[in-house]
Amino acid sequence: MNLKSPKVWIAFFSLVAVSFLAVVDLERKSPGPLTSVHGREEDLAGSSGCSACHGGWFTTMTEACLDCHARIGEQIEAGDGLHGALGKDKASTCALCHGEHHGESFAIVNRASFARAGVPDPDAFDHLLVGWRMDGKHLDQDCSKCHEHAEAPVLPKDAQRFGGLDQDCATCHEDVHKGAFQVACASCHGQSGWKTLHSEGHERYLPLVGGHAALDCRACHAAESVHSLEALAKSDLEPVVRTCEQCHASPHQPAFATGAAAMVGMEREQGCVTCHAAEHTSFREKGLVVTPEQHALAGYPLVAPHDAVECAKCHDPQFAEFGARYPGRGAEQCSACHEDVHEGQFATGAFAGRECTACHDRLHFEPHAFTVETHARTALPLDGKHLELKCEDCHAKENEETPRTFHGTGSTCETCHADAHAGFFAARTEPLPDVVHGDCARCHDTQGFAQVPESRFDHGRWTGFPIEGAHAQGECTLCHYPRKEPDEAKRTFGRVEEHFGAMKGCVTCHQDVHQGRFDAPSMPREVAGRTDCARCHVESSFRAFPDGFDHAAWTGYPLVGDHADVSCSGCHAQLPRADSIGRTWGRARGTACSDCHVDVHEGQFAVAGRTDCARCHASAVESFSTFSHDRDSRFPLGEQHRALDCSACHKPFTLPNGDEVVRYKPLPIECAECHGVSEDVLLRRPRRR
Repeated sequence: MNLKSPKVWIAFFSLVAVSFLAVVDLERKSPGPLTSVHGREEDLAGSSGCSACHGGWFTTMTEACLDCHARIGEQIEAGDGLHGALGKDKASTCALCHGEHHGESFAIVNRASFARAGVPDPDAFDHLLVGWRMDGKHLDQDCSKCHEHAEAPVLPKDAQRFGGLDQDCATCHEDVHKGAFQVACASCHGQSGWKTLHSEGHERYLPLVGGHAALDCRACHAAESVHSLEALAKSDLEPVVRTCEQCHASPHQPAFATGAAAMVGMEREQGCVTCHAAEHTSFREKGLVVTPEQHALAGYPLVAPHDAVECAKCHDPQFAEFGARYPGRGAEQCSACHEDVHEGQFATGAFAGRECTACHDRLHFEPHAFTVETHARTALPLDGKHLELKCEDCHAKENEETPRTFHGTGSTCETCHADAHAGFFAARTEPLPDVVHGDCARCHDTQGFAQVPESRFDHGRWTGFPIEGAHAQGECTLCHYPRKEPDEAKRTFGRVEEHFGAMKGCVTCHQDVHQGRFDAPSMPREVAGRTDCARCHVESSFRAFPDGFDHAAWTGYPLVGDHADVSCSGCHAQLPRADSIGRTWGRARGTACSDCHVDVHEGQFAVAGRTDCARCHASAVESFSTFSHDRDSRFPLGEQHRALDCSACHKPFTLPNGDEVVRYKPLPIECAECHGVSEDVLLRRPRRR
């Protein structure tokens, strides 16, 4: 006993006061008869039993009560049960709830008792007050079903009205499992019925809510499996943790499932919970949200403009099957949602099997993203002048209802370009093998029709007129004179006949400086297989004569003797500039010797005003190799005269103009005229004829 405790002293003084009053009023009677429960106790009957309940000198009434009701005291100390829930202060005042001295028929535990304990209606007693949630079928039972003496007017000795029960189900129910499970019944069964099962603590691994709430335990815990109820009931085993995919087949691609789980630091097999919560009753829960980051893991990032599209636009709710609603489209599978405006043009060819993004940007169809590099995969790579064209220049639309033509557009030049040569080369190309982009490509490239690489155009092969010599050094426009205005084919490159007339050989372009002299009927029409000017000239220069020039054949004047050694310019002087007909060599003075040579005889041998040197000279520069004095003069030489030098008779004399000339004629032919005759006769100058 703690003598320092105020309660002890209060009890002490109370006892003294009561004793004093008892002594004073020894003749007074008890307040009333005891209840039947207390009255049957011998130690409580009579006036001597008052202290047993009301305490004595050193005990209080509460302590006296708890001496008999020790279990209640334990509840109060431990805070258990109904009394423990009241708190020590309230629970220590027993008389507050339990009355006495009201006779044998009075129930110490009554509705007033419950009301003062905070339970207005005993029939609706909330068993949470005593630490047990009662629901289900237990709510339909009368209290006496579990509490045998709940309604007993008088409790049997040592019996309890409500207490004394254990919350273990086996207290009331038979263990049909015969001890196979070492856990409490409530770990699996609820109060709604034995068939309604649950797993206490199941939320540690998987909350049994949503779609899992209505499942039979055996659906997941099949008998004789490592996950069976029997295996999990053994207290020495931890439950074997399962992943979502062990029970549910995932319709997702591995890349998506792995990526979604990794975003929250989980393994792929457990990653379903990143989207599908345990509370969901379906994998297609209405509140299910897929974030843009998760959508990207499926191979289709939700970037503009798809970020603003409703899910149902791409994932049609009418498809019940997951694969049909969520087919796992790639980021470039435009055709899955968008109509093919090209109407299958690209189903074959270089782009067969390719998606719209092969030509279009992911963000928009227009403008297209069909680059020059992409066009190189078609039958016609773009380069040169084609790079300057707009797509619609080659790919046209017949009308607004039909698609623009792409696939099937011709790749040869003739598809778009008219034949500027008016079929001139058609016959020449017919026997040749085909070329990729048509016959035009044999000579032209895409840089422009006006420029033809020399390596591509064999002028001789294609026109029959080889370009050699001086022709090869000139510009094409020398013969193909440019037009002032383009023709129907937009061609400014003129044809030869348009400027020079019909082709007639060299004279088509070149003026005949010989003025037709070498085309006379008497002239050769062909020399060594060559005709026209080529009979004498080559294309490198008109001054070049590869086979020489047969002066006799072409002019009738053979070059013999010293004439054969004279250069052409000796007779045909080179002009400082071409004359009116294009000649650069002058004409010869004539065919007579005197046309070129000075008459050293000063007309002594002229006949009819013309001196023919050839009558005496084989060559104008030779001596009298052909002159016969007996034949060609009036004075045959006798023996005496033949021995003389010519100068003995033909002596020089000086003319009035100062020139010195040898006298040949006239000379005397009579002897007297030379021998013994005065020479004054010789001073007379002979008359020219």
